[in-house]
Amino acid sequence: MAVDHYENFPVASILLPKRLRRPVEIIYNFARQADDFADEGDAANEERLAKLDAFRAELNRIANHETPQTPLFHDVAAIVAEFQLPLQLFHDLLDAFAQDVVKKRYANFDELLDYCRRSANPVGRLLLHLYEEATPTNLTYSDSICTALQLINFWQDVKKDYAIGRIYIPQDDMARFGVTEQHIAQGNPDKVWRDLMRFELNRASDMMKSGAPLGTLLTGRIGLEMRMIIAGGNRIIQKLRAANFDIFQRRPMLQMHDWVIMLLQSAPFRF
Repeated sequence: MAVDHYENFPVASILLPKRLRRPVEIIYNFARQADDFADEGDAANEERLAKLDAFRAELNRIANHETPQTPLFHDVAAIVAEFQLPLQLFHDLLDAFAQDVVKKRYANFDELLDYCRRSANPVGRLLLHLYEEATPTNLTYSDSICTALQLINFWQDVKKDYAIGRIYIPQDDMARFGVTEQHIAQGNPDKVWRDLMRFELNRASDMMKSGAPLGTLLTGRIGLEMRMIIAGGNRIIQKLRAANFDIFQRRPMLQMHDWVIMLLQSAPFRF
């Protein structure tokens, strides 16, 4: 999930053990600030990329056992050392944010998956490392879940992303279904648009299902946290379908009653 789409990021969640709330907050602050460099304000692309490069330089200082120059990276260095977090995952996030500055269209699904690998998957991997659950199997399942959530958020935010010049729908899929950028510009949810969105959402749903076993492999609070995240993604899928894929009139969002349903669905017991 790119940070501007982090609706399910468990910042200070009551489901997180107290000892992990601060590390998760630090990771979120890192990602949030870097994402703001890419998206916020009226800065030129060169300035945005320079700020991201400054973050890379701080990561390199940590890698070289040098003292970081900013308070944020003092915190990052501390959790990297304590939890043995792979620095490459932080670099991957920066690469994705830098890509958002310069790349506004995706030719095909493989290009989009490569972006998700760097913009979304590092978050799940970092959480698994914090929980000491970063086995190869768990990481694979986590990647599927995180990429699925990123894709679902893209389909929620087509209108919002277009307003800042971005389209994450693969261009070859748009051409195959007969959808043009005018559909987005005009907010036109006609049949070809709905067919395209149904196809993209089914693909994200299948990916979510492929990662869902992680919710049962993990136990305790992290297992419940993961099942809640999966349930949240599935609720948005349901809402998008219920809206007949018209994301132009109203963006589907999780409401209070949705969280109650998600908790009941995620509990290790059933009522």
